[in-house]
Amino acid sequence: MSETEGSRFKRILIKMSGEALSGNDKSGINPAVVKSIAEEVKEVHDRGVETALVVGGGNIFRGSIGEKLGMDRGTGDYMGMLATVINALAIQDSLEKSGVPTRVMTALEMSAVAEPYIRRRAVRHLEKGRVVILSGGTGNPYFTTDTAASLRAVEIDADVLLKATRVDGVYDEDPEKNDKANKIDDIRYIDVVKRELRIMDLTAITLCMDNGLPIIVFNLFEKDSILKIISGERIGTIIH
Repeated sequence: MSETEGSRFKRILIKMSGEALSGNDKSGINPAVVKSIAEEVKEVHDRGVETALVVGGGNIFRGSIGEKLGMDRGTGDYMGMLATVINALAIQDSLEKSGVPTRVMTALEMSAVAEPYIRRRAVRHLEKGRVVILSGGTGNPYFTTDTAASLRAVEIDADVLLKATRVDGVYDEDPEKNDKANKIDDIRYIDVVKRELRIMDLTAITLCMDNGLPIIVFNLFEKDSILKIISGERIGTIIH
């Protein structure tokens, strides 16, 4: 892995859920939370680390919700993809106000608000020092944003996929339901699959495993967590 100005990584992709943008609210976008995330991404960017983001849309709409309401699964998934574009634009606005050059790219064509996702163009933006926010999932229904994040990370040749969550790593049980759950610091992809640890969906984990892309699962809301990771501090859980 390449090093950049004290960082152990040259290029990273950060995957965060849409719910992260709502903070303590149940839905929607919390401006203070978005600003906080943008400030941390700026610190990483200022270190010279090429940074891409993939954000979910669950704070606005999730495809599985549409299915429960009787919608066609494909329709619900497309609505969820549109929600990721809304979140991407919110993050872009906050980053740009912080002086960070950005580009929003989307797998769904909507030229008025975002560039179409083209792998070579995304890589070029990163090389020019722009934070690239990748939205619209994979552009196809039946795939999660975790899978989209894994796919994009492999495509742009990221050194690592940083999976931002509400907890400080991977546990053998859900720590929000069982306070006696044990944290796992280091685990192999295949063991995640065998133990059915619900960190990311099976497609996402398998894609990373097949391409040797390490995943670090960490608490997004721990202060300077991303900065600590790129500086070489061992926090969260590494899947490799």
